[in-house]
Amino acid sequence: MSTPPSVVAANLRVDLYSDTNTRPTPAMRRFMAEAEVGNEQEREDPTVNELQEMAAALLGKEAALYLPSGTMCNQIAYSVWCRPGDEIIMDQSAHPIHYESGGPAAITGAMVYPLQGDRGIFSADQARSAIRPLKHYYPRTRVISIEQTANMTGGVCWKVEQIETLAAVAREHDLRLHMDGARLLNAATALETPAATLTASCDSCWLDLTKGLGAPVGAVLAGSRAFIEEAWVFKQRFGGAMRQAGIIAAAGIYALRHHVSRLVEDHTHARILAEGLAAIPGIQLNPALVETNIVIFDVAGTGLDAEQFVARALAEHGVRFSTVRGSIVRAVTHLDISRADLDTAVAAAASAAIHQRHQAR
Repeated sequence: MSTPPSVVAANLRVDLYSDTNTRPTPAMRRFMAEAEVGNEQEREDPTVNELQEMAAALLGKEAALYLPSGTMCNQIAYSVWCRPGDEIIMDQSAHPIHYESGGPAAITGAMVYPLQGDRGIFSADQARSAIRPLKHYYPRTRVISIEQTANMTGGVCWKVEQIETLAAVAREHDLRLHMDGARLLNAATALETPAATLTASCDSCWLDLTKGLGAPVGAVLAGSRAFIEEAWVFKQRFGGAMRQAGIIAAAGIYALRHHVSRLVEDHTHARILAEGLAAIPGIQLNPALVETNIVIFDVAGTGLDAEQFVARALAEHGVRFSTVRGSIVRAVTHLDISRADLDTAVAAAASAAIHQRHQAR
C-alpha cells in the first residue's frame, strides 16, 4: 500500500525513493525556457534534433529518437524487432517484466523468457540455452534484452566483456541485442568506460535523461538509421508526437553537458549510505556490493516488513525509501541528495529499527 500524496508532501525531508524524483535545477529551467522550438513531428525542432545528435554520438550509433520515456523506448524497440508471438530473453528482475504494465504482451504481442541471472546479470550460456529451436510450434526467439544498470538487484553493471559475449550469441542465432539504458551513464561512470563502448555490440539502446541526469522528461532511443526510421513509425502509432518539444529536450542537452561528471558523487553517497545502514542492528546488506547509486537492504531483522519500515521512516522522520518486496527496501541517491541528507536517512532508519525492537520487548 503506497503512502497518500498528502502525507508524503507534509513530511518529506529526504527523498531516496528513486532518482526519477530528481528535480530540474534552476539553471536547467532557465535553459529550457530559452530553447528554440519547432514541430518535432516534422523533425523541425532544432533543440530536439540537437539532443538526438548528441545522444547518437554519445552512444556510438548512426541515429537517435527523442521519446517521452524509457518505457516507450523499450516498447518501440521490441515492436521494431518482434512480431506477435515472438520471444524476448531477459533477466527475471528486468523492468519490462515488472513495471511496464505488460507492455511486451499488450503492445508487441511478444512473450518474455525470464532467466535467473546473478544479481540481474545472466550469462551467454544461459541466453544460448533459452533460444528456441526453429520449429513451427515454438515461439521465435528474436531479442536478448539487458538492463544497464540492473535496477532491482542493486544497480549492478553489465561489463563490456559480458555484453560482447552475449552479442556473439545473438549474432550466432540471428537475434538482436537490446540495451535498456535506464542508468547507462551510471554504469559508464562506475566502470570508467565510455558509454559508446558499452553499447557498441547492441543493435538498439537508449539513454534515460530523467534519473541521475535530472531532466524532468524523456529518453533517447538509438541504433542504425534504418532502425530509427522504423522507430519513428511506432512512435507515431503509440501517440508520441510532441510538437514543440524543444522546451523539454533542452533539459536533456543541459543534463548531458553538466550532470554526467557529477554522477560519481551519487555513487560515493550510495556507498556512504550503505555503510551507515549496515551498522544498524536488524538491517542486512553488504556495502561492498554497491556499484552505483542504488542500495538494496533487508529489514527483516528489525521485525518490520518493507512497507512498515518505509511508512515509519517517512511518517516519523520525513525520509522516504521504497519497497521492493517482503522485507527488502531500496534507496537511490541522486542530484538532490546531500551528504547531510545521508546522515538524516541513517538516523531515521536506526530510529525505526530501534523503536520496533523496544516495542517487541
